[in-house]
Amino acid sequence: MAKTSRKTAAGKSNGPDRGYRDLHEHLRELDREGLLITVDRPINKDTEMHPLVRWQFRGGINEPDRKAFLFTNVVDGKGRKYDIPVVVGALAATRKIYSVGMGCAIEDIGKAWTHAIANPVLPNVVQEAPCQEIVITGKELNKPGKGLDSIPIPISTPGWDNAPYTTLSQYISKDPETGIQNMGIYRGQVKSPTRLGMNPSLENQPGIYTHWEKAKARGEKLPAAVILGCPPCVAFTSAQKLSEDTDELHVAGGLAGAPINVVRCKTVDLLVPAEAEIVIEGYINTEWLEPEAPFGESHGHVNLQEFNAYMEVTAITRRKDAILTSIISQVTPSESSLIKRVALEPVFLNHLKRQMGIKGVLKVSMHEPLTNLRKVIAVVVDRKTPTTEVWRALYGAASLLRSGGKMVIAINDDIDPDNADALLWAMSYRANFALDLQILGNREQGHGPRSPRNGGIDASLLIDATLKDDFPPIALPKKEFMENAKAIWEELGLPTLKPEAPWHGYSLGDWSARNEQMAQRAVRGDYFITGEEIAKQRRRDVPMNTEIKSERSDGEPSAKAAKPAAKAKKNVKAGK
Repeated sequence: MAKTSRKTAAGKSNGPDRGYRDLHEHLRELDREGLLITVDRPINKDTEMHPLVRWQFRGGINEPDRKAFLFTNVVDGKGRKYDIPVVVGALAATRKIYSVGMGCAIEDIGKAWTHAIANPVLPNVVQEAPCQEIVITGKELNKPGKGLDSIPIPISTPGWDNAPYTTLSQYISKDPETGIQNMGIYRGQVKSPTRLGMNPSLENQPGIYTHWEKAKARGEKLPAAVILGCPPCVAFTSAQKLSEDTDELHVAGGLAGAPINVVRCKTVDLLVPAEAEIVIEGYINTEWLEPEAPFGESHGHVNLQEFNAYMEVTAITRRKDAILTSIISQVTPSESSLIKRVALEPVFLNHLKRQMGIKGVLKVSMHEPLTNLRKVIAVVVDRKTPTTEVWRALYGAASLLRSGGKMVIAINDDIDPDNADALLWAMSYRANFALDLQILGNREQGHGPRSPRNGGIDASLLIDATLKDDFPPIALPKKEFMENAKAIWEELGLPTLKPEAPWHGYSLGDWSARNEQMAQRAVRGDYFITGEEIAKQRRRDVPMNTEIKSERSDGEPSAKAAKPAAKAKKNVKAGK
């Protein structure tokens, strides 16, 4: 992670010394990189903000061209103005934005996560913190504009959502038995100035739900703190898949390479990031549940109303210059899916390569558009990987996440896992579904609309779509000819090309020296020589379409499949 001193770029002190950027410094860096759009005109948080940013995910704009948006003049559906700006897309609208937050190159993100998880760093407890420059507690929370109504929380899916919801909201709670804190991202419905909904992600990050159940068994309310905006290293870690007995703030320190500054909350016994923008403190009721939603969820459907927990707010603390962080979720790709994807893929790879010891695994890719990461997972393996190891990788990928791996596909590294067309191509020509397909039953249905016909039980489909035999080359011009043609294309001033794999032909093993010789003659214009040679190889003892699979010692081709093919033709004519 990028390191910074106590002084900001403007020279102003902003709290204790630290070895990581806070959100403000991150935004300044995005601005320097040309990755931040600042909108100063009034923007309605309830009807305009998320639809505006969503267009860059649904409007044909390629990922590298997406931006973060900072809204400095925020109003709501009633015309109320807010003194807190809102930033959307500032953490993971693109991999480049994510890498700026990580302080490392895109290609090094996986290594950074592997190191952070293996090398957590204990936080540094401070007595004074920027996140507590303004403190509102008690009866003051019920005054107009002092409670949750003071925070410009947007409506994510106007026309469907029944209220503003916190989206990039890190809920921090503590295991009542072990005292270990957990931090996870859950949505929160704004229900009143002092009441915030809480929908635990049971199938993805069950940490807070485990704490809630334990507190319920003890007859106690669950203390909680909700972070709205924080240093990128903390935000990224809250989206990571970690064991329930791991404190995410320790791993955030491993990511930063330095302790995270934390401060004790004012009304609950929890530690929160000192450089958080806004902190909502309170207690989650463990006796009563109340209706929550509809809300447009990350699985791409509206999550209909269900009974969920709620938090009674006891304090709101914030920085004087606080910036609310919101995140685009719902139909993927989105900021919500990308912030998880770049963190989860290294976890999958580490699980398969190191924990399961499968050396042939090269990459794990989680399909993002529409399916939302967890449903379709591609495992890229070396072509020399034994079949038994390919299947171990498929089983391992299907089992890592409780809600992950509805379809797990093994492919070789010539297939682009991000190209659904390429995945279908591999499955169509490299998988024999009588031999290369398995169904694992008794899986949780997981994230998404619930079907009443299966009782919440689903299955995983595992497909080995790797090459098992040598295949003929890909039927596209060789690389050198495509590259030369691309240069001519650009010379002519034609529209910018965006090559999609495969964009040139390459051998898959079934390509003889004789075939290469004929192809080279052809591009030199010497194909009549080949024509003279093949005229001398005429035969009348083989049926049409008999494959020529090898060459005789005299240089002439042979037809090993001649007799079986001929026999097959006779059987067809006989009606067998």
